[in-house]
Amino acid sequence: MSTSTDKSKRAADGQGMAGTPDAAGLQALVSRAARAGKGPPPVERWNPPFCGDLDMEIRRDGTWFYLGTPIGRAALVQLFSSVLRKDEDGKTYLVTPVEKVGIRVEDAPFVAVEVDASMRGGEQVLTFRTNVGDVVEAGPQNPLRFAEERETGGLKPYLLVRGRLEALVNRAVTYELVALGEEVEVEGRRMFSVRSNGAAFPIMPAERLEELSA
Repeated sequence: MSTSTDKSKRAADGQGMAGTPDAAGLQALVSRAARAGKGPPPVERWNPPFCGDLDMEIRRDGTWFYLGTPIGRAALVQLFSSVLRKDEDGKTYLVTPVEKVGIRVEDAPFVAVEVDASMRGGEQVLTFRTNVGDVVEAGPQNPLRFAEERETGGLKPYLLVRGRLEALVNRAVTYELVALGEEVEVEGRRMFSVRSNGAAFPIMPAERLEELSA
């Protein structure tokens, strides 16, 4: 069993799991990648070699852990989040021009913590803010989806942020979305849905909502 001393020694040696760089070394790589150009790093265009898995995890509430310890620096979390990528294999990686390392994600890599509903051109626009500072408008390019939470039977909304990366919508924001819902016909079926940027995102069948409200 690995002890905290073992973990500290690995960090001091500059090595994480599978011989990959530690968080400080990876931070330096990410910093250089972030400064390489304006805007978000173009991680989708990078194809570096896979260097193993890093002992890093994003928990369901959006907290990042390294070697079992929470990463308390918000700026460091934002830096790492800028080079996240989820590939076709379903795994999530930190990607720089020279390195690709795997990390664990308990649910979604981001959490949507705030939503603003406004009108533009006669249509509702929902703008979300994530826990790492992304600002995303829901719409055809960034859809919302609603999954059932098996443990409780409740709803778990997700917003596509970029690439294949989603944000889990927190409970308070979920209540706001439900309050904005309306009945919409989707493929011939009545669905309780929420609209944004001209698109309708089904929450549940209208008859199911009627049953819950009875």
